[in-house]
Amino acid sequence: MNKVPESPCIRMCCLDEQDICLGCYRSLVEILEWNTYGTQEKLKVMLLCEQRKKTRSNRGKD
Repeated sequence: MNKVPESPCIRMCCLDEQDICLGCYRSLVEILEWNTYGTQEKLKVMLLCEQRKKTRSNRGKD
């Protein structure tokens, strides 16, 4: 049986200028809709969060 992903929220909510949370890297829409998503949608959001986190941490390293 597949386990449903838990919310990536780390209780450090602060949105940037693109409405991306600087704690969990979900968009405002993803945060608001999280409980309506199925397992596959949640996994997709988790991947997007990882990409956003990497992109943000790589800014300014050029």
